[in-house]
Amino acid sequence: MSGQAITVIGSGFAALTAVRELRKRDKVSRITVISPKPEFIYLPSLIWIPSGIRKAEDLRIPLEKFFARMQVEHVAAEVTGLKNGGRTVETSVGDVNNDALIIASGGRFIKKLPGIEHAITPCEGIAAAERIRDRLREMDGGTIAIGFGGNPKEPSAMRGGPMFEFLFGTDTLLRKQKRRDQFKLIFFSPAPEPGKRLGPGAMKGLLSTMQKRGIETRLGHKMKGFESNKVITEGGEFEADLILFMPGMTGNQWFDNSELPRSEGGLVKADQHCRVPGFEMTYVAGDSGSFPGPDWMPKQAHMADLQASAAATNLLDELAGKEPRAGFKVELMCIVDSMNSGMLVARTPKRNIRLPANPLAHWTKRLFEWWYLRQYR
Repeated sequence: MSGQAITVIGSGFAALTAVRELRKRDKVSRITVISPKPEFIYLPSLIWIPSGIRKAEDLRIPLEKFFARMQVEHVAAEVTGLKNGGRTVETSVGDVNNDALIIASGGRFIKKLPGIEHAITPCEGIAAAERIRDRLREMDGGTIAIGFGGNPKEPSAMRGGPMFEFLFGTDTLLRKQKRRDQFKLIFFSPAPEPGKRLGPGAMKGLLSTMQKRGIETRLGHKMKGFESNKVITEGGEFEADLILFMPGMTGNQWFDNSELPRSEGGLVKADQHCRVPGFEMTYVAGDSGSFPGPDWMPKQAHMADLQASAAATNLLDELAGKEPRAGFKVELMCIVDSMNSGMLVARTPKRNIRLPANPLAHWTKRLFEWWYLRQYR
């Protein structure tokens, strides 16, 4: 297998897991990673930036040392397209050729709602979380509206979990600061049953927690747009001094400059082995892909890691002339954190577990962050 050139697009969860799995199984192939910067942002801990539990430098991990250990060449560039049946990746600094490809470039938030620029999308990164931190510090009262939407054409292409965490974390922070009574918190979603993908028990638990914490809800009405101080839905509008909104997700812009097969929701189609149908030696993992599975299959780091591991294994098998056989478990695993406690939720096709919120889960989430990041430091 000496001399084979493998390209991985991205430097997020799926991309880095793919790199580790590739190098563990193959010491000699040339691996090239293409991403704008040689850094990894640990997105799950953005929820702790507004409270000061985490700072930017805690979550921005430089990857030069990791790439050196993995003997990986990093190309700092934006991907602009794909040609030659996947063998040539077009980038802002020129073409990169490969013998095999893993697409792990994440997703893109759908920013079509009128006035969406007035809302902060927390999972866009560190800068967004810092804006929330700074706005909360500036405010001496008012209404904070927090919500999420989906991609109607791709049920799995949404990220609702972090919004529950920003909601409960904000409530906890304001209580800790003894100024919760100066704020009204509103949770909104076009879904009549937000959080349903976590399982029926978890959804009831989340709504019950909102009620106990005095958080108002506006559910089940299609979004129409935003103004600087207003959320507008088909069921009416309400005023808000700070709006956090996570829209649904779709594929990267550069997918349009390729012949990649796309799902109705705009993601790259994949089979149960993470292969891109109709393309040789081309795989997809994480938020970029549309995979067969239940409609509750999550777009989260854990799922991206499982898909990336399968994609790397199958790619190497295909390069060796074997039939790809590795699949991935469909598993939702998360701790819905509220800054000083957390609710563990786990879901597979056969079971659904929810543990009541407790402080141990919060510390488990922090411990997991340390454990996960040490492999890249």
